[in-house]
Order: sequence, then C-alpha cells, then structure tokens
Amino acid sequence: MQTNKILLPVFLFSCLSAFSQISFGDSNKINDNWKFNLQDVSDAKNVSFDDSKWKQVNVPHDWSVKGQLSPTLASSTGYLPGGIAWYRKAITIPQSKAGEKVYLYFEGIYNRSEVFINGHSLGKRPNGYISFAYDATEFVKYGGENTISVRVDHSQSADSRWYSGSGIYRNVWIVYANPVHIAQWGVYAYPEVKKGSGILNIEVDLENSSKTNAGLTIVNELFSKDGKSVAKVSSKVQVAANQKGKIAAKINLRNPQLWDLENPNLYELKTTVLQDGKEIDKTVTQTGFRTFEFDPNNGFALNGKWMKMKGVCLHHDAGVLGSAVPREVWKTRLQTLKEIGVNAIRTSHNPQAPDFYELCDELGLLVLNEAYDEWEFPKRKWLEGWNYGKPGFEGSFDIFADWAERDLEDFVRRDRNHLSVFAWSIGNEVDYPNDPYSHPVLDKGTNGFGQAAYGGYKKEAPDAMRLGAIAKRLVAAVKKYDKSRPTTAGLAGVAMSNETEYPGALDITGYNYTESKYQSDHEKYPKRVIYGSENTHNMEPWLAVKNNKYIFGQFLWTGIDYLGESGRWPSRGFYSGLVDFAGVIKPRGYFRQSLWSDKPMTYLGTYVWTNDKDISKDAWAIWNYDEGQKIRVVCYTNAAKARLELNGKVVGETKLYDDKTGIIYWDIPFSSGKLEAVGLDKNDKEVSRYAIHTTQQPVELTIDNKNSGISKDKGVAKIMVQVKDQNGLPVMLSDNEITCTISGNGTLLGLEAGNNTDMTDYTDNVQRVFHGHIAAYIQANGTAEPIKVKFTSQWLKPVEVTINVE
Repeated sequence: MQTNKILLPVFLFSCLSAFSQISFGDSNKINDNWKFNLQDVSDAKNVSFDDSKWKQVNVPHDWSVKGQLSPTLASSTGYLPGGIAWYRKAITIPQSKAGEKVYLYFEGIYNRSEVFINGHSLGKRPNGYISFAYDATEFVKYGGENTISVRVDHSQSADSRWYSGSGIYRNVWIVYANPVHIAQWGVYAYPEVKKGSGILNIEVDLENSSKTNAGLTIVNELFSKDGKSVAKVSSKVQVAANQKGKIAAKINLRNPQLWDLENPNLYELKTTVLQDGKEIDKTVTQTGFRTFEFDPNNGFALNGKWMKMKGVCLHHDAGVLGSAVPREVWKTRLQTLKEIGVNAIRTSHNPQAPDFYELCDELGLLVLNEAYDEWEFPKRKWLEGWNYGKPGFEGSFDIFADWAERDLEDFVRRDRNHLSVFAWSIGNEVDYPNDPYSHPVLDKGTNGFGQAAYGGYKKEAPDAMRLGAIAKRLVAAVKKYDKSRPTTAGLAGVAMSNETEYPGALDITGYNYTESKYQSDHEKYPKRVIYGSENTHNMEPWLAVKNNKYIFGQFLWTGIDYLGESGRWPSRGFYSGLVDFAGVIKPRGYFRQSLWSDKPMTYLGTYVWTNDKDISKDAWAIWNYDEGQKIRVVCYTNAAKARLELNGKVVGETKLYDDKTGIIYWDIPFSSGKLEAVGLDKNDKEVSRYAIHTTQQPVELTIDNKNSGISKDKGVAKIMVQVKDQNGLPVMLSDNEITCTISGNGTLLGLEAGNNTDMTDYTDNVQRVFHGHIAAYIQANGTAEPIKVKFTSQWLKPVEVTINVE
C-alpha cells in the first residue's frame, strides 16, 4: 500500500540476560573448543566419529578469510575460497536439567548448514545471514556427553556479489527452558508518545510443551536507566497443554525520556512468567520511547523534529577479521562513523549480527535493516574483476521460493524490538535492468539512469511485472510481525519499476544512484516518500538531499571499505569507504565530516598538481615533495572560510567556503616545514586548525592508542601502530614491514593496514604498514593475566604494550 504520511512509534529490544536474541530460558555461549575440518566427511555427524586430528577453533570462525588469496578465485568474493566444512563439539548437559527443554541457537552460519546432535539431524538452514534455533530436547542425554555436529556447504564460493565469509561466523548458544516458557523472540514492545505521555504496548508469546494446562501470571515491569521501577502491570492467561498462548498489556508513563541520536535514552522491561506463584521464565528487554514520521513533502521527523538522514551502507566484514567481527571492533567502527557525522546505517544487503543492532541502539544510530540482494533469479557475480569479463550466476535464488517468507519473518521477529531500526528493506537492486528483469520501457531510453545502455528490452528475460507481486508477498510477511515501521527497498531501475506495482507495494521508496528522478517522480507520484538508498560520494547527490526537503536522506556507498566486489587482481575489495579496512578515516571521510558534522573541523591534504580540473580527488595528509614542485593543497572545512599558512606565514589567501563543491584549494610551490589550514568564521575568528608536516626518515614505532583493559572472556583489543620520524611525526609514506609477537594468554587475530592492493597473508604476524600505520587485533583467551605485545621492524626502534585483562 502506497502511503501518504506515516506516523510510527518504534521501540528498542535487547535482552540483557546472556541470551539476548531468543528471550527465554537460561542460556550460555558455547563458542569455545570446536573441532573443525575443511572437507566433506560423510560420517562426521556420528557420535563415534574420531575427530581427534581435526583442528581446534573457537567460534565465531570464518575459514575463508584465513584461506589463500588467488587470482583463480572469484573477484566478487575477494579472491578467497569457499568449500564444505564440518564443525563438531562435545558438551555435557547436567542431570539437573532433566525435564527442561534444550535448544541450540545459532546467530548465523554461512551457509546451507545442517545441524546434528548425537547423530540426529535437527534441521537445515540455507540462508547464511538468518539466526535460528533448534529444539534438541528429544535427542539429548542428560547427565552425559552430547555431540553437536554442523555441516556447512559454501561450495558455491562465488554465490555473492561481495565477501560473505564461510562457517559458524557468529555466536552459538545453548538454552535451557521450562516446558512452559516465553517463545523465541516472544516479547514485542512498541511505544506510543502523545502529548508528553508514553504508552508501551507489550505482547508476550508463550509456549506450553507440557502435558498439562498451565495457569500463568505474566508480570511486565519497566525500569529507568538508573534502575528505578517506574511502572508495572500483571496479566493472567491459561495456556493449554501442547499449545501456544499470548497476552497483551500496556504500561503508561508520564514524561518519558525519549530516545534520540544525541541522547539514546533506554529503559528496561523485565518480563516474568509465574506459575503457582513460582518464577519459571524471565527476560529483560531494553526499550525506549520515540516517534518518527515520514512525509512525501517534508521528509523524515524523529520525535517531531524534521531532519536529514546522513547515512552509509555497510557490509558485514572487517578486513582481516572477515565476517567474524568482535563486538568491540564494531563499536569502534560505529563510533568513528558517528564522529564523521553519520547518523544512519543501511545493512547492505543482509541482516547483521545481533551485536551490531545493540550497539546502534546504545550509540544512537538509525538503521535501515535490509534482507535480500536477489529474489527468484540470480544476479551477475563478477569473477575476474568488478564489471569485467564473463560473470557467474551462483547465488541464493534457488532457496527463495521455499524460504523467502520464513527467513523474512524470522528476520523481523529477531530485530523488531531494536529502536535503531526505522525501516525494513525487502530487496536491493532486484530491479536492475536486464539483471535479471526486463521491460519494454527499456527500449524508450527516456529515464535519467540510462537504461537504454543495457541493451534495451530483452523478451527472453524475466518479466519485470513479476516484481510487484513478489514485493506484496514480502511486505505481507513483514507486516505479519511488525506494523510499526515502513517497508522499503533500494530501486536501481526506477524508470522500469515505475511501470510495475513494485514501488506502490512499499511504504517508502529508496532510489539507488537515481537522483535525476527525484523531482520528476516527486511531481508524478505526490504521495511517494523518496530518499537516496545508495549514493556516490560526490557533492551533487548530497545537494539533492540538502536542498530538497522532500528527500529525507542518503546512504553513501560505502561507509567502510569491504572485502569482495574487487577490481582486477590485485584488489582485496571495494575501496570507496569513508573509513579504510583498519578503521582509519580516509580523506573522503574528512570531506564528508565537513558536510555532516556540527563540530568545527578542518582537514588539509595534498597531491601533485596536474592540469586536471577535478578537485574531488582524495587528498592525503602528506607534505613531502620536491622543492619548488607545484602542489595542490586541498582543505575540507565546515568553517565559513579558510587560509593557508606555511611555517607561520600566510601562503594561501583567505577563501570563502564553496557551497557547490565543498572544497577550498590553493596551488603553491612546495617548501618543507609545517603547513596549516586555518578555519575562520564569518568575522575572521579562528574556529579550527589542521597541520601537516614534512617528515624525515622513519626511526621508530609508536602506539597511538592505549587500551585500558579487555575482558578475559574473548575480549578484543585493537592496537594501532604508527611509524614516526626523529621528531615524533607520523611518516605517511612509510611501508615498513612489521612483526608482532605476543607473550601471555592472548591470540593475534590479524594485522590490518588498510592496503587494498596488498594480497599477502594478513592473518599471520608479519605485515607491511600502509600510510605509516597498521592495526593489530589481540584477543584474550580466558585468563585474567596481562598480555604483552611487541612490534618490531628492521632499522626501527621497537615498541611494546601491555594489555590488562580482567
């Protein structure tokens, strides 16, 4: 249904017990000490199978990123391998748990997995991004050892347009529950805010797997962030034997603290199930109060305040870490993006790990939650370099008919309580012209995206008219479990899709790289809410948002560099991020900060002058050239104007900020020393300053960040090593080879310098720096003892750091 104005209350979910996604029972992670074998073994499901020679690993685990890069492998997935592998783990289930239900919960396995316990198959799940649980009760041995076996089939290693990873790459949990308990993802809480008062609507789904009827009392109690109880409501329900039940309740709260981007205020909802006065199940849900509004003429409002979404698209890998990304790493990455001025994330093009959403809730970032990149037919997957050579057509299309609605429903149920999630995207570029769908309109070539360049209408291709019917099915699956948010999709062939029912099936409509259609479609479809769901880093797409209040935001491609979708060898991935693989802000990140951040900032970068009139090139913070060489000095700032100084003397006249380009620049001859850009307000008062220096030869390694401490339970520290000269200045031009050695009970997860063309092994302990820096990821292994980490390089003074483990 095409909507005119959408006023939607939303909420936040995140169980504070150990098992945050399933929301019932007593749960524990079972990530340690799995056995792993990268080959298909027919009898590996059997309890008696001898896995003593298999490799021992901890999950989350991504085997692809540890594989050998090769130009013979698919560029789409980063020239890294897939394959078929098995995981096995022995667990003891206490005799004291007899009579309780036992579930195994997997946050994500890529992909086409099958899970066994004690040789019995619990089920298959082909989608590698969906979380799922199995009831293992029937086959477990209480008081004895039980064997979990998992087969992972990523033999279609080029099944994605980007790097997916392979294996059990997210957390695994075991859950014990009373036969009468809250259902998986069974607490649903969503608020309304009216005239300063909040109403928290609560639904609780219950399951009774016992042989007797259950009379239950469900208590929902709301706590403020300081732990004070602010409201409480009780409900009674009868749930018949082997049946499901449900209660609905409301909590009223005067003058609630609202969740917003600057102050993400949270509450805690404690849900307790009582039977005969005894507690038999409970969960804690983080929740909050906020509203949002979408309007075809005014855009988007959060808590009644109209604003622009300054968004980025993000894939789920982290360079050397692959798809098994620790929570701490995601936190620093999201904080860096927020420092730039980003306020919204698009999960391109699949559900992320639960940690990701919890962090967005806590940090105050909006999330466009996306489910699919392809539907019933495959897209092209580039094998020899992005948009080069002959593509492949492996993918997930073959599971769409059987799994699309179920996967989407589980996706919504898992994430529907996250306040950060503002919309559900059912697809990305599934309407790309002739990849695979086609329509006669492509022969007309009357659009702003140039569809005629795709060879015109192809009668033999799938009919684009199918898009509308599929979209309606998927939207219905979303609305079945959450009506509080709009549905959307990222449209690539807008002119083609406009001939179908596809856009009309959506509540809000995303346009990928089709800014030229904004005005005409706004006039032609006056009830359509439009935004940029995927955009380049150029100034023009941002001005189309900034200068038109009916466009509520944009999502840059991309926020952080990612593996896969690589260019021709050598290329690890796509290098268009504001931030590199190592989490370091790139020049284009500072440019975006000048456009999006409210905090005063100035950045200075340079490159050798050419006759090229393009001033949007990445300008790195380097001031080392030949004496007298003509250099273009580029300044990104949100100040009203800026001037350029060299060794304290003005060498570049004060220039006004250019609203059309966002860039101030000067062309000057190189002379060594300290080069500074000074940001000035309209009254010529200094508001910001940025300096770069001529550096000498590298002499030492230093550590630029200090880790205060990490958890002994697989906590991860990120150590940033910088090469510096005799004056203590970072040497951006250095590419020294670094060796990392560890003393203590810690593991080096990998070294990441952020160099997209370095195809050497990033998972060992030797790597070259890039732009003078490299990041090391160190993980604790379960004991509270310090970890000493030393970095050495030939001819350079080494550096050592001690990580406190608590």
